[in-house]
Amino acid sequence: MTTVDILFRYAAPPTEAATFALANTREVYGIRRLTFDRAASTLRVEYDATRLNAAAVAQLVRQAGLQVVEEVQLTPPPPAPEPAPVI
Repeated sequence: MTTVDILFRYAAPPTEAATFALANTREVYGIRRLTFDRAASTLRVEYDATRLNAAAVAQLVRQAGLQVVEEVQLTPPPPAPEPAPVI
């Protein structure tokens, strides 16, 4: 099993129907955990990458009715290389 996290930023708080639909996505084989951060308006989904891919997870979240604005990158970009000293 390869556990992967994906983070979605959403536009509006989920409706009651969307919340129940998202809870039902836990029944999908490969979805391990859903974590809301209401202050940051994000949903973190932990899934098994040997069973699902990021596109399938995003589709499940959107089908549940959550208004996804963007997928947030969890790892920061690599630092820019330092310029070589001028001698």
